[in-house]
Amino acid sequence: MRRRNALLTKDINSLIKQIAIPSSIGMFFNTMYNVVDTFYAGMISTVSITALSYSFVVYFMLLSISFGFSSAITAHVGNSLGKKRFFLAKIYVSNGVTFVSFISISLSILGFIFLQTIFELMGAKDEPLNLAMEYTNIILIGVIPMLIGLAANAVLIAKGDTKSYRNSLIAGFFLNLILDPMFIYGFWFIPKMGLSGIALATILIQFGTLVYIFYKLSLTGLFNLNLSKLLLPDLRVYRRILKQAVPSSLNMFLMSFGTMIVTYFVSDYGYKAVAAFGIGYRVEQIVILPMLGLNTAVISIVSNNYGAKNFDRINEVIKKALTYGYMMSFAGMIIMLFLGKYLIMLFDTDPQVVDIGYLYVMIEGFVFFAYITIFISTSALQGIKKPYVIPYIGLYRQVLMPLITLSFFVKYMQSDITAIWVCIAAISYSAAIYIYFYSKKELSEAQNSK
Repeated sequence: MRRRNALLTKDINSLIKQIAIPSSIGMFFNTMYNVVDTFYAGMISTVSITALSYSFVVYFMLLSISFGFSSAITAHVGNSLGKKRFFLAKIYVSNGVTFVSFISISLSILGFIFLQTIFELMGAKDEPLNLAMEYTNIILIGVIPMLIGLAANAVLIAKGDTKSYRNSLIAGFFLNLILDPMFIYGFWFIPKMGLSGIALATILIQFGTLVYIFYKLSLTGLFNLNLSKLLLPDLRVYRRILKQAVPSSLNMFLMSFGTMIVTYFVSDYGYKAVAAFGIGYRVEQIVILPMLGLNTAVISIVSNNYGAKNFDRINEVIKKALTYGYMMSFAGMIIMLFLGKYLIMLFDTDPQVVDIGYLYVMIEGFVFFAYITIFISTSALQGIKKPYVIPYIGLYRQVLMPLITLSFFVKYMQSDITAIWVCIAAISYSAAIYIYFYSKKELSEAQNSK
């Protein structure tokens, strides 16, 4: 006898806490994982932090494509479970995981081919370029287990399980604390590897995480390696996943491409400015990523209830998620204003790096409200399988407007670096206002046509 689907009946407040809190904790530890890497890179040199900043943009660019496929798997599996079509859910799970496996291998190969060209387009040169190549050539191997693990975790999210991935991220954080210094400075039979050691620690942890997540996936009853028929590629299912995934993947890709554009303009102010931007971005992540557990809750609850056509519950979860998100944004803004400088100084005490980084996080603190609006609205659109406007918003917010405004202020007006941060803030708010009202319109139309 199948268990009752709590996502269709349980109190919304309880569900949000049940799903969002473990996810937020996991994201916090994932952020702290990156913070540990940045901390140890800073102990090596400021140039190492600069190299890590360049590498992170490329890594996230590849990772962003998987985010779209993960959200597509969650949406389709969640919709199928909401409709009580369990065999269809199994087909989406098996085909989704195998599809992402092919994609992850392809992306890793493409990364090796175009890596240096991408770094050079971002303005990397000399020692920062060499270090970025050294680090990223290793980290690209870890793209494969990372993306496959995210696809498997997307199924767990569709069932409302965010605790399993949280546990893996917590374990990964503590392992990273141990492995980073061992591989950087050498220990017993392990040679001293410097920045490359940070990359090696990452890929080992990613493979361990993959094994654990697949074990948890096997317990759901939705994925079975013995079901060879389900594992054979189903082109119809691939097309459906692709149709749902491409807009979200493209949006995330544009986000990482936008970071590359910003890094290009920041490089005009010197390598210390790039290091400051990289550190500031990590500090921003510390504060905002725990809020993104709300996104996980929204897409999980919305996808299931959209399958069951429970629109009252869909509207309720969006409203409450935004309320919680704005409360967390206010707290994050206060943290940035009063603690931002001290957080930056944990990674680098160079006065120029600290001043530029603090200015960035102080302005970004005011943008959290816009980010939460965008994230919750896009999660709702993914949950009702209408993500098609998302990449257009990404193109506007991450590429077109930054290219136009930053070219004017940085290249033509030769403004202070503050202009870059202010432009990012203004663009983000304009995008947030539009997608908020667009998502409300789509939800209203979906409800009227049920």
